[in-house]
Amino acid sequence: MAKNLGRGWRLAPLVTGALCAFLLSACNRQAATRYTVVTNDAPAAIGPYSQAVGANGVLYVSGQLALDPKTGQLAAQDIRGQTQQVMRNLRAILGAAGMSLDDVVQTQVYLADLNEFQAMNETYSSYFTAFLPARSTVQVARLPRDARVVIALTAVRAAAQANHPLPDQVNKK
Repeated sequence: MAKNLGRGWRLAPLVTGALCAFLLSACNRQAATRYTVVTNDAPAAIGPYSQAVGANGVLYVSGQLALDPKTGQLAAQDIRGQTQQVMRNLRAILGAAGMSLDDVVQTQVYLADLNEFQAMNETYSSYFTAFLPARSTVQVARLPRDARVVIALTAVRAAAQANHPLPDQVNKK
């Protein structure tokens, strides 16, 4: 017989309900599909990290500098030119994962000088038309290679694409 816990609650149904919920969630859980994205159309990682990592339909793209993927050098010195190159690099990585800027849900912008925010923002905003992602923008003391801007992002694969095979440019783990 189940022990009465007062106020109408009984121990047996409570434990049974919790156990069933746990077992159902464990049975429905599938192993995460993790993969890295590698493309020659964006600069290679300059440290021990991946250009991007995806898991369960979410793509996490590492912060991109305004490096020209062919030369490895900064593509411009001014904030507008650097922002354009950064966005091209991000678009290339997204494309290698079978995604686009329309799939971006959040960005993080790191500026060497917050006084350049307006110029960066004008260039940045031209790349997002249908959907504006959430964004954080901060000024930092210094960026790698003395760049003016670095942008990282998170994208979510559209539900219609979720069950499609991954492009050849990804490395499944």
